[in-house]
Amino acid sequence: MDWVPVFLLTFKLLVLAIGMFFAIKWHYDQGKKSGVPANERRTVLRAGGMVSAVFVLGILMLGFLTFSLGKTLGLDLTLP
Repeated sequence: MDWVPVFLLTFKLLVLAIGMFFAIKWHYDQGKKSGVPANERRTVLRAGGMVSAVFVLGILMLGFLTFSLGKTLGLDLTLP
């Protein structure tokens, strides 16, 4: 029973990563089709990378704040 959350979290992260990869790939391919110059494509890719980095940092901060709040409330958050 302890492996169910680990499995589901791993599965969720895998599905989200695959979805993000294909979304970025689709937008990249659409940009190639429309004949956008390479420097504009580079700018869009850089902006997409920055948005992804901010998103990951936000998730990490949310996780840290969640665990901090849990410890403050006295929850046992140790891994088995």
